[in-house]
Amino acid sequence: MTAIQTLLTGLFDYAGLYPPASLSLRSAANNYLEYSRGEHASALGRFIINSDRLEELRSVAGKSLGELKLSVIVSEAADLDLITEHIRKGLPIDAVEIKCAQPDGIKRMAARVPQPLAAYFEVPLDESGPDALEAISTSGMRAKIRMGGVVAEAFPSISAVVQILEALAKLRLAFKATAGLHHPIRSCRPLTYEAQSAKGTMYGFLNLLCAAAVLYFNGQSSDAEKILAEEDSSAWQLSPDTLQWRHLKWTLDQLSTLHREFFISIGSCSFEEPIQDLNAMGWL
Repeated sequence: MTAIQTLLTGLFDYAGLYPPASLSLRSAANNYLEYSRGEHASALGRFIINSDRLEELRSVAGKSLGELKLSVIVSEAADLDLITEHIRKGLPIDAVEIKCAQPDGIKRMAARVPQPLAAYFEVPLDESGPDALEAISTSGMRAKIRMGGVVAEAFPSISAVVQILEALAKLRLAFKATAGLHHPIRSCRPLTYEAQSAKGTMYGFLNLLCAAAVLYFNGQSSDAEKILAEEDSSAWQLSPDTLQWRHLKWTLDQLSTLHREFFISIGSCSFEEPIQDLNAMGWL
């Protein structure tokens, strides 16, 4: 595989049900199925859905249900018991995502995650994050970080992102990122799809990926900060065997390790935008 193929394989978990897209379940499911059969299907990860909509999904997807790969958002331990029942009934559930930042709650919920599902616990990018990460790591689970939203205030500072990436790298804790990562390079964009949407600066998923690579491979936090702030797409160079940002370069083996062991996926309510942007850069 080439460097770009290695990076993109299963990278984008499709969250079309959630803001700012906020599609109907039928539209989002149909989109996912279309993408899964398209030219860039290898970049498609899981379909994100709340646990209370699984029965609705069963009727919407019909005979195509088996073509889905689901990551289910659960809110309490009782939901995890229902997940087991849904799996028994044939729902193709691959992972669960849980918003729980209290160490005791994480350990309690983690003990009830059906095996062998991957489980991602959402961690706040504040002072409570490190304790939550320790509990996630001890429990053998994965982390989830939120990189934005539909208001400018939802986007964390560069220093907060670097701090959480440093903590994740120190623990060798696999994670996914979500929200505000539709585009490869940091840029000022509309925050929603409304005609008069406010604009704000969004992190690029390439910025985040390379910052994660710096810290995972024992680089300097100052370099990670500079990468997260980078808005010049020409700062990146791609070859079949390497990805380079200015003076830093990662080999194919490093990129494969990064994607397999550390930066697992991105939750995005758009699959088309990142693919279109990468095409425009000449990377696809």
